[in-house]
This record gives sequence, structure tokens and C-alpha cells, in this order.
Amino acid sequence: MSNIKQKSAPERLLWAQFDALQMGSGWDEEDITKPQILVEDVFGDSHPGSVHLNKLTDQAKYGIFERGGFPAQFHATDICDGCAQGHDGMNYILASREVLCDMVEIHASVSPWDGMILAASCDKSIPAHLKAAARLDIPTIFIPGGSMRPGPNMTTSLVAGDISLRQKRKGEITNQEIRDYKLTGCPSVGACTFLGTASTMQCMAEALGLALPGSALMPATMTDILRNARKAGRIIMELVEKGITASRILTREAFINAIIIHSAIGGSTNATIHLPSIALELGIELEPELFDEINHRIPHIGNINPSGQHLTETFWFAGGIPMVQLILKDYLNLDVMTATGKTLGENLEDLQRENYFERNLGYLHNYGVKREEVIFPVENVKEIGSIAILKGNIAPEGSVVKYSACAENMRFHKGTARVYNCEEDAYNAVVNGDINPGDVIVVRYEGPRGSGMPEMLMTTEAIVCDKRLNGTVSLITDGRFSGATRGAAIGHVSPEAASGGPLAWVVTGDIIEYNIEKRALNVVGINGVEMPLKEVDRVFAERAREGIIPRPPRKGIFKRYTDSALSAMKGAGY
Repeated sequence: MSNIKQKSAPERLLWAQFDALQMGSGWDEEDITKPQILVEDVFGDSHPGSVHLNKLTDQAKYGIFERGGFPAQFHATDICDGCAQGHDGMNYILASREVLCDMVEIHASVSPWDGMILAASCDKSIPAHLKAAARLDIPTIFIPGGSMRPGPNMTTSLVAGDISLRQKRKGEITNQEIRDYKLTGCPSVGACTFLGTASTMQCMAEALGLALPGSALMPATMTDILRNARKAGRIIMELVEKGITASRILTREAFINAIIIHSAIGGSTNATIHLPSIALELGIELEPELFDEINHRIPHIGNINPSGQHLTETFWFAGGIPMVQLILKDYLNLDVMTATGKTLGENLEDLQRENYFERNLGYLHNYGVKREEVIFPVENVKEIGSIAILKGNIAPEGSVVKYSACAENMRFHKGTARVYNCEEDAYNAVVNGDINPGDVIVVRYEGPRGSGMPEMLMTTEAIVCDKRLNGTVSLITDGRFSGATRGAAIGHVSPEAASGGPLAWVVTGDIIEYNIEKRALNVVGINGVEMPLKEVDRVFAERAREGIIPRPPRKGIFKRYTDSALSAMKGAGY
């Protein structure tokens, strides 16, 4: 029996119905006296990353029972970017992060809880849960939902990009090929098995210290993930007893550690939205320049798809986030507190004693792969960092590019702007052959206030899957990209067009130049004629007199989000 003093005890004395209602839900008289642990997940039939989470939270509940607590399970299901590609549903995806965060806050605030366990697998639900943990500041452990199994020939679900492009071009694909993909593209539960935003944010939860060591990207079909969930249930009771709340773990030093890990593994650009938004819940500001400074000095050691070769399951077998932390320990603050109740340095020592770093290598050998092929030794690294913050006359506050997924020849480019006011028009232009090699596609009014900041995966995949355009065409947007995006894709342009940012003044025929090495992004010519930047500024000032394109009327959560969302450079929260 736990000796922890129950936080809700005073409230129970105020109104007898409190206990009666819980006992009416199946609790008994002893249960209502125990420490109360909120167990919140995004379980539901929405997608493979969530449909199995009840099995993990069931295990967490067993661990809580073992240590004398009483768990209460709550659900608020998330949604999937993949089901929203190419239509207006994508406009709700980023807003869902805020809604899920708010739901956890509501569940955790109506009555006092002694601690909290959160479980999610994917893009917006993980940062939503981490924001909620920061906001509520009670003892918390996050359980990642793990990785999906690889598809045929070690492919990922992103074969959809090629399939979808050829579907729209007469005679390029058979019905059998489409059916075969649908039957094999997502072969199990778990997050898609590339280092997209879902997998990146699992890694960020662990790198921040809020998930247990080694828990990010566990294969979702292996028993290891169940044991980890049971362990989380036991350890949450220790955190409650010690009074270790989320703010003890989510310090500025922990966020810097996470950005270092993100740089080293080649994580999704969406982390540059999510990490600042989580930090703001604690009053911590993560400046865009911080990401850039770190990416100037951290070796990119993760050989993980899409900026590398291997899939997330393979990365976990190679040692996962703890192996990256061990290799980069001289760059990290090892004194930060973590969800184990120990420091990062102590966790790494424990893992070495437990043989963690060798235990799973046999699984890796099943694929005929060596650890150093998946996680490069620092001395073998060819690239420093993985993302850059570009600024210039169309991005005064900044923009983001994942150069680790961009070919060397496209890290500097000058081309003719092809401007579109929504992604659908840009995508159709690619499919219909209206884009020429060397063009720079501009998609605007797709920022947080413009359209809810949808991702542009369908268009970027159409570009890289088109042999005529791949390796020559860039895309620049105030929207965002999937973590799976490949190619010259510059997003998060801020200020966004809908807020009067200069991206609104670019027109088709202007000349755009970007230089990743110099961190520059500028319009350098007007209507096909190159000219000094001061002259470009003068033309922009003239064009600005016409004003921005008004946004259509909106309602509900979409209106609330787009009316008040912050800049992408500040996390795009509301």
C-alpha cells in the first residue's frame, strides 16, 4: 500500500457525491483513498498509430496497481495527416494539437490527480500531450506508441506518393498495383516507419526526458513495448512520491538536449514548431536561431529514412535514442532530470550495466545490417546538422529547410517563381505538367492564420516522383511539410502571407534565390529581371498597397485557431 498522501482528499470532503460517482463507475471504498493517476491516451480507430494504445495503457494500469495507486483511463482520439492529404481536412490537423492539449488539461483539472501517464504515437498527439504535461506540471510519464513494421522490400507507407501521382496520369499504373499497395502499405499498428513527424516526436519525448530511456520507436508488435508500459506505471508512483513534476524535467537545458538529438538524427522540420510551442507552456522561448546554431555544430549521425537509408525499427535495434545520446554525450547536459527520477547521465550508465546497447543487435543482424551503418560513428560523419533557418526579404522572421533530405545540387538555387494561393492548385500544376525544370513553386496563404498551416506532402512527393522535375524544382511556402518530405522544400515562411508577410507580394515571373550555406532566401528579380534587393523592396512596397487576399468566413475550431494562432517561428499555438 502506498504511503503517498492523496491530492484529492480535501475535495472529497467537500461533496460526498464525488466518491459516490466514482464508486458508481466501479471503484470501491479502498480505491477512492489511493493516489489517483490519470491515464490518458488517444486510443481509437482513427489510424494504426492509435488503435493499439489501449493495450499499452492497460499495462501501465497494472504497474500503477502494483505500486499502490489507482489508475483512471481517459481517451481523446487523434486524427491522421495521411487521411487528410489533398483536401480541406488537412487544415484541421495542426489545430487538433491545441484541441487535444486542451482536452488533457480539462480531464486533469476538474479534479486533482496525483500523477499522469500519457500515451500517443503520432504527429500532433505527441506534442499535444507534451504541451499538456508542461501546462499541468504534475508528475508525468509519456509512453510512445512505437513503430509500424516495414512494408515489402523495406518500404514505407510513402509509396503512396508515387502511386497517387501515377493514378492521375492515364496508363501509368494498374488497378492491381494500387490494390497491392493498399494491402501492404501499412502492415501493422504503430507510427509510420520513416523518421517523419510521428517518429521524430517520439524521439523528442525521450530526448526531453519525459519518456523512459529506449522507449521511442520500439516495434509496436513486440513485447518490449508492453514491458515498457508496465514499467511506466510503476515508475509514475515513484515520481509522485518524490514530487518530481514535469517542470523539473522540461527545463531549457532539456530542450537544448532535444534540439541536439533532433539535429543528429535528421528529424522532421515540424519539431521546430512543436518544441517551441511546448516550451512556451513553461515560459521558455526557443528562438529559431537556437536551432540554426545547434545545427551548425552537431554531426548528423542518423542514417534514417527519408534523409537516410534505414527505417525506424532498424534504428531502434541499433540502440535508438540512448545510443545517439551515448555517442554525443560530450555535447549534452547529462545532469538534467528525467522521468526515471534519475539524471540523463545516470540513465546511460544504467543502460550500459543492463546490456541494453548489445541486447538488440541480434535483431539488427537479422537484416544483415551493422550498427555503424544505421548510427554513424562521429568520425565517419559527412554532414553537420540537418536543418537550417533561412532569412531574407520574403522571410524576415525566418523559414525552415531540411537540407539533409535535399540533394547537394539543390542547396543553392535561382529560379522563376510560380505562385499559387493554395496547395491544391500547385499540386494540379505539377500533375498536369505545367511546372518546368528549374521553377520555384510558391504556395502561400497556407500558414497558421491563412489555412491552419497544412502540410504539403502530396505536392512535394509529386515533384520528387516526377522524373522531369525531381532534383530541379523547389517549393517555398508559409505552410509546413511532412516529416517525410524530400527535396528542396522551404517552409514556415514568416511572417505568413495572411498576416501581411512579404510572401504575399511575390508574383509569377519574379526570380527567387536561396542559399542554404549562407542561410539566405530572397526575391532577387522582378518579372524576370534581376535587380538590387533595395529595388525589390521598393516593388514590394508598391504591391503591398493592394493588400492581402481576404480569407473566407470560418466557424468553430477552425475559426478560433486561424484567428489567434501564433507565427510558425513561435510554435503556431494559440
